[in-house]
Amino acid sequence: MENCSETVSEITKKSLEKSLQQLKCHFTWNLMEGEKSLDEFEYKVLNKYEFQNDEFKATTYNLSAYIKHHRGQYEAALAFLLKAEESIQEKYQDQAEIRSLVTWGNYAWVYYYMDQPKIAQSYVNKVKEVCAKFSSPYRIESPEFECEEGWARLKCTKNQNERAKMCFEKALEKNPKNPESTFGWAIANYRLDDRPPSQNSMEPLKKATELNSHNQYVKVLLALKLQKMNEEDKGESLVKEALKEAPDATDVLRAAAKFYQKNPDLSIKLLKRALKHMPDNAYLHYSIGCCYRSKILEIKNGRENKNVGGVEDLPELIGQAVDHLKKVENNGNLLHVCSYLAAIYVIAGKYKEADHYFQKEFSKNLTPVGKQLLHLRYGNFLWNEMKCKEKATHHYVEGLKINQDSKEREKIKTKLQKIVQWRLSKNEADSEALQLSALLHGLNEDRQ
Repeated sequence: MENCSETVSEITKKSLEKSLQQLKCHFTWNLMEGEKSLDEFEYKVLNKYEFQNDEFKATTYNLSAYIKHHRGQYEAALAFLLKAEESIQEKYQDQAEIRSLVTWGNYAWVYYYMDQPKIAQSYVNKVKEVCAKFSSPYRIESPEFECEEGWARLKCTKNQNERAKMCFEKALEKNPKNPESTFGWAIANYRLDDRPPSQNSMEPLKKATELNSHNQYVKVLLALKLQKMNEEDKGESLVKEALKEAPDATDVLRAAAKFYQKNPDLSIKLLKRALKHMPDNAYLHYSIGCCYRSKILEIKNGRENKNVGGVEDLPELIGQAVDHLKKVENNGNLLHVCSYLAAIYVIAGKYKEADHYFQKEFSKNLTPVGKQLLHLRYGNFLWNEMKCKEKATHHYVEGLKINQDSKEREKIKTKLQKIVQWRLSKNEADSEALQLSALLHGLNEDRQ
């Protein structure tokens, strides 16, 4: 008679899987929801978003382990989890057990995927032993535990801001005056309140500043909020105070650079200070390159600005912009890098290099509006610098064909209307100009 009963190992594996699903950790939080790719997710976590300072090391290590797992690099994932454990032991000696629950849950999942169920079960047991002290099998209701999840979600992407806010609100229900929970709650409110700006996040930021007097980053966030509400002077005094108290904190430096974005020299100075601590940070190189680009465009357009410099400064500014942007030219998560490089090379009179970077930008996976903008910029380059009017017209038409309403498309229409007028003024029977005119007329009728 055939034995239909499950083996002991199958039963054990099923019970392990059931336990794993109940753990509160990165593997059960669905952190990659709404993300386009793992590469983009990793870039945002490790480069773009805040919390790169020492106090968030464990959060970053846990997320790095989660990313390495998704890449199938299990040994590397374990190495990051070990670093997370060590960081928690060092920073939270009196709360090490509770703070380690998330890391242990991650360990359990990684070992499970490595097909080492015994070790995975041992970490599940560690979680159970701590939770048993709070009369719960796999998870506990504590501000520290909720904060761990909140920070992980805030460290990810804007898709997680609403969930992060809920985590910190849950933590505040247990302890309304907890500085850490208030800080996280204020940041989540600030991000969700960003567009359009309103007063909604002002009070949470003020409260967080009061309860976290030592935390300089939250002061700069409050300053940015005041700036948006046209209270620049109040904001600047907070920024200066934060920079004095935490001159090397990368989050403070990056946020302060954003506050001073109308003063590109000061922004560059602050971003370069942050770069000393994070020399490989792609977002910093990109931001510095964009600041130099702003200065170049100001000079090129003849705008008077004491913070920008003069025409004699252009070669140095172009060199700096190119140096920083070329460091991130292959980063698919940064918008318009190759297009920016192309435009800078046009200003430098290096048309071969400019064309190279325009072509490189065309090879990228762009949004419809991104493609329109690129056709417009490349068309302008061909028309004005290369004097290839036929080829330029072709690119304007290609941009126009992309069926997406945008200011870029309107600019392309205006360009083509001028080309039609110019050609017909020379030859009323110009067949190509008449075809273009019919195309533009047809588009206007469609819109009506």
